[in-house]
Amino acid sequence: MKLEHNIIVLVALCSLLPATLRGQASATLSADTILLGDQTTLTVRHARNYPSTDMLTRGGIVALGQQFDTAANTQTTVLTSFEPGERYVRLGPDDSLRLVVLDVEVDTSANAEIRDIADIERVPYTFWEVFRWVLLALAVLAVGFMAWWLYTHRRKIQEVLGTAEPVDTRTPEQRALDTLEALRNQKLWQSGKVKEYHTELTDAVRRFIEESTSIRATDMTSDETVEEIENLKLKIETSLLEDIFRTADLVKFAKSEPLPHEHDRSMANAVEFVKQMWQHVKPQEEEAQHE
Repeated sequence: MKLEHNIIVLVALCSLLPATLRGQASATLSADTILLGDQTTLTVRHARNYPSTDMLTRGGIVALGQQFDTAANTQTTVLTSFEPGERYVRLGPDDSLRLVVLDVEVDTSANAEIRDIADIERVPYTFWEVFRWVLLALAVLAVGFMAWWLYTHRRKIQEVLGTAEPVDTRTPEQRALDTLEALRNQKLWQSGKVKEYHTELTDAVRRFIEESTSIRATDMTSDETVEEIENLKLKIETSLLEDIFRTADLVKFAKSEPLPHEHDRSMANAVEFVKQMWQHVKPQEEEAQHE
């Protein structure tokens, strides 16, 4: 009984506390009169249901932003209006706050001076504005000149730095014969690399043809290459070239296995073809160089 008596007394005391201490709901505007387009802040405290921005944006009032302080149980909303007159901030079905929106006064008296829109005023360029563009133009010219100079003197620069690649002064004939001799020394077909052997052999011959004539042999088939050589009307044995290509094509496309003497014959034919063709092409090349 004593415990029940104490509870009743405690409830009675709580009911006597001021409303502010018990967190009574309230809603206020920081200003209830504003000019057209100005802003006011709505503060709602300890409400059971807080108004949303959609709920507040009506009747000529626009809610711009909203924040909530959970510690103080307070919501603040920034409001504005672009329609003059009396507006009402709706907080609920039966609650609202009055907001007066004043129109901006326009002086329409006869003494009011009406002026045309002023022309665009051109501000003169300062020394620094002109100077920096001159500097930029000079910098672009300097970079362009430096790039041109480095490109035209790259060979000398590489020689000074020791990074220049040695210049190949050999004739096309010498390069082809050196390549064929190096291929012979690799002994590819003797080690079972038959396809690699004949591929490198025909590539060396095709490169020689391209370097000696205008024929793009590396982009042509075997038959097309032989036909172009014949069109040059040179007194050389094209049968050597035909035999080289025929043996290589059988190896690459028919997976043929030539006999040992056929491998040696292709090498001998390649060497002979290079020598014969160079004897006919060399005079023409030397004549072109003299011209």
